[in-house]
Amino acid sequence: MPAETRSLADDVVAITGATSGIGAAAAHQLVDAGAKVVLGARGAEGVDKLVAELGEENAVGVACDVRDPADCQRLIAAGVRKFGRLTGLVANAGIGAYGGILDYDDELITRMIETNFSGTVWAVRAAVPVLLEAGGGDIVVLSSVAGLRGGADEAVYAATKFAQVGLAGAMDRELREKGIRVTAVCPAGVSTEFAMGLGRTPGMPALDDYLQADDVAFAITTVLRQPRRLRTTQWALWSNGQSS
Repeated sequence: MPAETRSLADDVVAITGATSGIGAAAAHQLVDAGAKVVLGARGAEGVDKLVAELGEENAVGVACDVRDPADCQRLIAAGVRKFGRLTGLVANAGIGAYGGILDYDDELITRMIETNFSGTVWAVRAAVPVLLEAGGGDIVVLSSVAGLRGGADEAVYAATKFAQVGLAGAMDRELREKGIRVTAVCPAGVSTEFAMGLGRTPGMPALDDYLQADDVAFAITTVLRQPRRLRTTQWALWSNGQSS
């Protein structure tokens, strides 16, 4: 008999980087599946707009810069205050740039490291105590195939994604027996605003062959819907139009 998927009707999932791209697609799919969502992104206006789209009965949001540990704590607290619990975290916030190791200034490099890696750590540290108190849950770390193989003209970005994969793997070993499943979702190129103007341009032909944000959101939702006896530690995904 095939395994039955879990209902998400009792789930409350926090999402960082929630107002665009993969984060917004995941928020919509999770609400469609019956979950409640806790939305964090740097722009308060975008957060408020997405909450309105999803309905205040289904979503709550706060302005959250994941580089600030206190912001991550406020995000998780907002979810618990609104819905009384937290069952999952999607650590999605991230930025990227394509180019050689010398192509960008120190500020962008620092922001990339602090957003992609430190921001994941701060979000996880805010969520884990609440998940442990609830007896378990899920953490999904949005990494990249760049964190599995690297690539030319993305050295620092790839390094942050390797760090996320390492973090997720170590947390799986640390938290699995405590009821927390940890998954690194590692998509190839996704047709979003990611890195636009920093190696990508609007309308570039390559985007036609990339994954869509909804494809990655499908992976996230599928991971969360696994029966509790299962766990997926790593999921790499490509479109059929992309070479692996």
